[in-house]
Amino acid sequence: MSLEVRNLTKSYGNKIVVDHLSFEMPKPGVYALLGTNGAGKTTSIRMILGMLSRDEGEVLWNNKPLDTATCNVGYLAEERGLYPKYTLMDQLIYFAELRGVDKAEAKKRIHYWSNRLELDEYLYPTKPVRRSMLGGRSGGLNSAPATVPTASKKADQLSKGNQQKVQFLISLISNPELLILDEPLSGLDPVNTDLFKSIIREVISEGKYLIMSSHQMAVVEEFCTDLTILDRSKVVLQGHLNAIKKSYGRVNLFLKTETDASRYIEMSGAQIVSRNEFEYKIKVSGEAQANSLLGALIESKISVVTFDLREPSLHEIFVEKVGAADEG
Repeated sequence: MSLEVRNLTKSYGNKIVVDHLSFEMPKPGVYALLGTNGAGKTTSIRMILGMLSRDEGEVLWNNKPLDTATCNVGYLAEERGLYPKYTLMDQLIYFAELRGVDKAEAKKRIHYWSNRLELDEYLYPTKPVRRSMLGGRSGGLNSAPATVPTASKKADQLSKGNQQKVQFLISLISNPELLILDEPLSGLDPVNTDLFKSIIREVISEGKYLIMSSHQMAVVEEFCTDLTILDRSKVVLQGHLNAIKKSYGRVNLFLKTETDASRYIEMSGAQIVSRNEFEYKIKVSGEAQANSLLGALIESKISVVTFDLREPSLHEIFVEKVGAADEG
């Protein structure tokens, strides 16, 4: 299987919102679609899914036009989209049947993902009852209280974070071959962020194709192998993440000393980006400048605790590329 996006273009009047976007996924993995607010990420996703018409371009799945009616696709939208007054279980069964999953199989999958997403108290709630109502005898003071199942909660009874979990479940219920996640971790607390990430890892391990849009660069670095960065509708950077970072070289130096080293850093020509007492984040031109600084510190008998030379983070690359495009 493979996914290929060719020259997607969309305009509203004279304003181009996506300008000839192309990328491909020849094998399973995670592709990141990044960009500033309003850069065209969500519009691109909606064109890929056929939810929005294209002025130009095509999307191919296995060398044929992608048709969500026949291709098993899951989609987690950034916006919440549950029906507030219907029970969650009814909605999940409904969306499963829309994707061709029969009711019995849907119930099995809902049970699995409900447990993984920690939604059981909303999907399988119970209420206490008197044992006499069940026709049984009281077991004494130490007996467990009797409970019976009750109807699942409605969407408007859930927090935004738990509604997001339910929508994630909906995107997974058809066991999709292609999963598209638009800002999947937006608004989640740290515990639920880790929960979502563990499920994303599970999906990746199953050999799925994922497209992820996110403003959280550390998350993108954790999961994605290839990426496109959009700014004002245009592609400003595209390629394999490791190759992109390698092309910059190791220019970020994290230095910790036991005494003040700022004079030696300045003498080396390196730039102090931030400082906390004797801990420094430094921008260097490359390994030669970093090694020259290290030599000067050793020669001057400055005790070095940490000397860590790294490639730039995706966050730094993103800011540089978007800033350069904006200035241009």
